[in-house]
Amino acid sequence: MSLVTLTLNPAIDQTVTLDSLTPGHVHRARSVWADAGGKGVNVACCLADWGLAVAATGVLGQDNAAPFSQLLAAKGIDDRFVWIPGETRTNLKLLDASRGDTTDINLPGLDIGPSTIEAVRAVLADLTGPGDLAVLAGSLPRSAPTDTYARLTAEMKRRGARVVLDASGPALAAALAARRESLPDAIKPNRHELEEWAGRPLPERADVLVAARELQSRGIALVCVSLGAEGALLVSSEGAVRALPPPTRVASTVGAGDALVAGLVAGLHDRLPLPDLARRALAFAAGKLSRTGANLPGRAEVEALAREIRVERLD
Repeated sequence: MSLVTLTLNPAIDQTVTLDSLTPGHVHRARSVWADAGGKGVNVACCLADWGLAVAATGVLGQDNAAPFSQLLAAKGIDDRFVWIPGETRTNLKLLDASRGDTTDINLPGLDIGPSTIEAVRAVLADLTGPGDLAVLAGSLPRSAPTDTYARLTAEMKRRGARVVLDASGPALAAALAARRESLPDAIKPNRHELEEWAGRPLPERADVLVAARELQSRGIALVCVSLGAEGALLVSSEGAVRALPPPTRVASTVGAGDALVAGLVAGLHDRLPLPDLARRALAFAAGKLSRTGANLPGRAEVEALAREIRVERLD
């Protein structure tokens, strides 16, 4: 079973740590570091840390592709990125040390044309077949059609691959509007993204559960709603569960949602039952919170975290 991640709008994430963030004031940084990232890249890094063979593809600007090439080589990830002229964007992340939260400033990405998308499609066709797992993650470049993920998902589903989608806004809406046979196999919206799709507020956990079940009943095998500090809610044909994370020392929240997706993929790879799948996903996220960048602690530590995670049946 092959694993591949797609990142069409990657970024170099520059994280600046501040004692506290006060809008309108001058700040003195405590530290600064940069990570080659983007959602699919982060997912691939976590899967590689777990010990799984994974390929990563997408689009990189050739003028500053070196940090990505170095990262993927260091992690042992099969680098299948398409390079085009220009620079990959840089995103600024302001980490408030007093509160442990992060303010993101995401810059526009590269403009990509039909020929570049066709090159990516060819890579995905080469990497995915029956039973393989593909992760489509992150925002689309501003020049990419809104239905890009929907089209790629449909093509890979026709080849027998399973697709995990982590997207938002119009790109997610287009993918969820597809015919049943072309829907992604798993999605990971947060509460706000689920509210956007549902077209209504979802203030209570019961409301989130109803909306997640609506999506699952439409044909999405696994719906995982990330709820931040409240954990995650998962719905599949096996039922519904809520997983609660253990107390965790937070080094950086950057990439925690991507680690959650990686945990889902690792669990799907091992065909875990729903409660164990939830534990692994939350353990990946908790493990990543203790690290900067898209890095997991060792497998033994992640497995120990999984044993600490409480899973509640919601049936």
